Amino acid sequence: MSEELVSHEPATGAELWRGRTSDVDAEVAAARAAWLGWAARPFAYRAETLRRFVDRVKAEAEGFADLIARETGKPLWEARTEVESVCNKVDISVTAYSERTPNRRIEGAMGLRNAVRHKPHGALAVLGPYNFPAHLPNGHIVPALLAGNSVLFKPSEKTPATGAKLVDLFHSAGVPEEVLRLIVGGPDTGKALAAHDGLDGLLFTGSARTGIALNRQFAARPDRILALEMGGNNPIVVWDTADIRTAAILVVQSAFLSAGQRCTNARRLIVKQAMAEPLIEEVRTLSGRLIVDHPHAEPAPYMGPVIDNEAADGLTESFLILMSNGGQVIRHMTRPVEGRPFLTPGIIDVTAMPERPDIELFGPLLQVVRVESFEAAIAEANNTAFGLSAALIGGTPQLYDQFWANARAGVINWNRPTNGASSAAPFGGIGLSGNHRPSAFYAADYCAYPVASSESDALRASIGVGLHDDEGPKLVRKGFI
Repeated sequence: MSEELVSHEPATGAELWRGRTSDVDAEVAAARAAWLGWAARPFAYRAETLRRFVDRVKAEAEGFADLIARETGKPLWEARTEVESVCNKVDISVTAYSERTPNRRIEGAMGLRNAVRHKPHGALAVLGPYNFPAHLPNGHIVPALLAGNSVLFKPSEKTPATGAKLVDLFHSAGVPEEVLRLIVGGPDTGKALAAHDGLDGLLFTGSARTGIALNRQFAARPDRILALEMGGNNPIVVWDTADIRTAAILVVQSAFLSAGQRCTNARRLIVKQAMAEPLIEEVRTLSGRLIVDHPHAEPAPYMGPVIDNEAADGLTESFLILMSNGGQVIRHMTRPVEGRPFLTPGIIDVTAMPERPDIELFGPLLQVVRVESFEAAIAEANNTAFGLSAALIGGTPQLYDQFWANARAGVINWNRPTNGASSAAPFGGIGLSGNHRPSAFYAADYCAYPVASSESDALRASIGVGLHDDEGPKLVRKGFI
């Protein structure tokens, strides 16, 4: 008998969903058998099918948002924005496919044509994260289906109910069940899927640790596409601004939105020493005003819990390690609800620490570093193996030009939060944040491959040099006739 996967609500501990672990071999076989028929459909047919998917999501938007909120713990208002992003992805992806993978023809002499068209890879696996369990995997699934691939989608074992609902909505809109398969299971199921010989590629969003393991696994398989979207140890630099209040708001938004569970959240505040005290005090005060509560609470919370007690325990331990190694506490991280993974924002000054850990602390924990010069701020911003997002708050256009030119990140913002990224632009990072396969608007690039063709309606050929005459072959060498 196959095992069951059970999902619980982080805020309450109540059971939300349970389902049977998938047979990976059977699921891959079904997807492989189906993708050719789906790829043979006209692009307009696939696009219209996905537009019907948008209609289905909108019809069930409130219930879908409620499910996301319960399973992740995020506030209901934030879950609603995630559902909106799921809907917006289709039209953005249709536009991106036309722009990034267009059909091109160049007419030549005597009817010759040079053409460039794109083909799908085949059966693609999508491994989704728990923080945006609908929006982020949807960002892979939609462009993959548009391109003509079949998809095997394994949601995070922490948010399978949202993944199952997302797949149901696709199927109800007319995406064939064989073309989009739901894979239910834990880490072992994910490993079995990633290692399956029937895959033509894998699209991943998640931790750097898992992404590195996948990169090693796929190193001997250049025939398979691998797109990695991983995390970040993201810096937000505050420099030369008189508007301390607004700067503090941007810092708090960057650090604590989604309870710090966005890959683009700011993990490090780098601030000019001369303005550090008033800024840090404003950030500390504003952070203390943030409401931390369950998803449906009134008044609406800014933050819900982190995903589970294991994550909360790890973040609490990390805060204590930073403190015991020279970090100066600005605001203590606390557990306000016994037995549940609620965390209040934690802020710690690590300027005096001789060694700062270069890891992604995936939660509401902000580290502060004070510097004297802008060059030192940039050096500190780049003092990481990650490279996802970075932001400069304040400064002049000239300083932003310097920051943009020298900051190592795939998303670089000015006077905006680190987590402000448009779906109509590429999204991805460098270093341990990705493998140069940006998603969002550029996802079309890794969902299809270009095919160059030289074509003519009529047979035409000639050989102009290097032929014997009609008398037959002759051996011509020095000394021989």
